[in-house]
Amino acid sequence: MSEKVKEIKGYFLRLLAIAVPLILSNLINQAQMLIDRIFWGRANALYMSVLGNVSAPLWTTMSVCFSIATGASILISQNVGAQNKARVEEYSGALLAYNNILPLALFFLWSLGPAAIFRMMGVSDTLLPLCVDYARYSSPVFLVLGLGCSFTVIFQTSNHTKHLAIWSAIRSITNIFLDWVLIFGKFGFPTMGVKGAAIGTAIAEYLGGAYMLAAFLKSSRLPTRPSLKTLKGAKFKSFLHSARLGINTALEDFFWNFGNIAIIRILNSINELAAGIYSIIFGVEILAVVIVGALGSATMTLGSEAVGKSDKRQFIGVCAAAYALCLIVILEMLAASIIAPKWIISVFTKDKSVIESSAIYLLFISINLFAKSGNIIIGNGIRASGDTRWMFFTQIFGTVFIIACACFFAFTLRLGVAGVFLAVIADEGVRCVINFAKYLRICKKSPLF
Repeated sequence: MSEKVKEIKGYFLRLLAIAVPLILSNLINQAQMLIDRIFWGRANALYMSVLGNVSAPLWTTMSVCFSIATGASILISQNVGAQNKARVEEYSGALLAYNNILPLALFFLWSLGPAAIFRMMGVSDTLLPLCVDYARYSSPVFLVLGLGCSFTVIFQTSNHTKHLAIWSAIRSITNIFLDWVLIFGKFGFPTMGVKGAAIGTAIAEYLGGAYMLAAFLKSSRLPTRPSLKTLKGAKFKSFLHSARLGINTALEDFFWNFGNIAIIRILNSINELAAGIYSIIFGVEILAVVIVGALGSATMTLGSEAVGKSDKRQFIGVCAAAYALCLIVILEMLAASIIAPKWIISVFTKDKSVIESSAIYLLFISINLFAKSGNIIIGNGIRASGDTRWMFFTQIFGTVFIIACACFFAFTLRLGVAGVFLAVIADEGVRCVINFAKYLRICKKSPLF
């Protein structure tokens, strides 16, 4: 075997070593969410629209917490590549010490003020109390979110992600069981519907968090875990330094989710079932996206290490190998959307009119994955270089672009829900071209290498 072939094989193996447990973790989470959607849809047809309305704003605020931790992940991995152990501990210790401040504030936001948020989104009076119940009863999740984000970064930057898959399995199995019991009122419990789903989610997150804490304390394969001495002396300044990188990713996610909330607002203006259709289609797409996202996370980790040791070949090779793996996922999704779209949608709803009208949207979303995967992999490569502002700036453009396109296609051209999906495709495609041009510039002209 030639040296070049060995090198390429090495990129694939290292990517998969990090990504496979993350993929399993994400797939377990998404399987749980899909089962939840089935429970919700079969309990009450309107619950799918409740899910469409609550998931976007709740995930927006959660993703901010995960994204802020991204800065620490980049800095830790770069210092792993540079073999600077002191800096590795400095940033991981600061992350553990201070990363729960924002989630605590978000807990109070969602436990005390969800009604105003949902009114601004145009949620109907029928759906509003259900949305408020879900937000309030699931808000305790934020109290353990910061710690979970920190553990995830440390396991990932240590290239030891096995426990993340186990964590997801514990949370998801618990969540599915409790949702079944509490939504439908099994084993003598009252039928609680949406409120029961929220309570089940919160309990499952705490059980998963307990496992992660135990794994973090006992694992012998965490070279990026800070010592107790470093943790006690953690500096808020170091946390702010990493957060400055992460805040750009947080703002990027915020604008992406803001655009998604705006899309939900547009869909609510079309009809009450439109947000539910959108939720079903993206609930299927997310199964592919979580695999691509895991490969993106591995790309950022290994790309950051390459930057730390000034290895351009690894930087380029990792990104190319990651997108090649994404193509396998995309082609499988495309085949499924062509062969059995109605069967897939019928898993989530019994409404024949929704099944008939929604099948074509699976094909739209599958085609969109070519550009979306490019944005995820290339974007993580750009972040690995230490530039987290670029993706933030292109996302601002993308948010404005997608809202304008969605309004134009849905209302001016009277394409309705189809217009919204066309706007999504246009947004991902344009940004993919822009981001790829930036990536090529980094590879050719960056002083990092």
